Amino acid sequence: MASNKIILKTEGLTKHYGGVHALEDANFELRDGEHIAVVGDNGAGKSTFVRQITGVEQRTRGKVWFDGEEVNFNGPIEAREAGIETVFQNLALADDLDVPSNLFLGREKILVNLGPFSILDRRGMLEATEAGLKRTAVKIPNLSSTIRHMSGGQRQCVAIARSATFASKLIIMDEPTAALGVQETAQVENIIRSLKAQGVPLILVSHNLRQVFDLVDRIVVFRRGRIAANLNASEVDGNDVVAYITGVKGAEDESMAVA
Repeated sequence: MASNKIILKTEGLTKHYGGVHALEDANFELRDGEHIAVVGDNGAGKSTFVRQITGVEQRTRGKVWFDGEEVNFNGPIEAREAGIETVFQNLALADDLDVPSNLFLGREKILVNLGPFSILDRRGMLEATEAGLKRTAVKIPNLSSTIRHMSGGQRQCVAIARSATFASKLIIMDEPTAALGVQETAQVENIIRSLKAQGVPLILVSHNLRQVFDLVDRIVVFRRGRIAANLNASEVDGNDVVAYITGVKGAEDESMAVA
């Protein structure tokens, strides 16, 4: 159940690449515990929007507030330290490392700190990994197996479990099931439902409208770099969303306003 507390807010968020206006004046709000889908055609500005929030790129203009404070992240590490975990389409996993090493990549537990010769707390990382997988109901038969030898679904689940393990305030998922089969997609969707039950706010970027209507509270439609609609999922259907994605609905609204 979403609260009245606004966990993320953008105002006039804009990104230009030279003469290309990839994102223009995006005003967005996400409340604590709320799940929102960000949808739109290819090139509509969805991933650009995520990259500005998480500091992967620096915005052209606009403001971002996170957990009540205005923020200007210089990179994704700063966003992560603030409590935003993101599952990008490329997953950012190390193929030659096992599951615990991937979950703690860049934030390893240290048993003895000897600088470059420090001894890792492998037992502590394994126990924390098991707890994180249990929290998200992810089942990985052999945690010592390297990522390289896992299926696409298992790799995706590891990336999501990593985010869920460390996210204190917000999780963002960019097309988490785009390359997965039916069973693997169902597993990822169950993880998202478990996060909802735990009250973890989430932004889901997805082309899958069936998935969107099954999982989220609100749907934000991007078109040509702008937010074209902000819809309650329970009050619209797929035809409404498609109409906004293609511009049919927006054009109808504008013509009615002029008339």
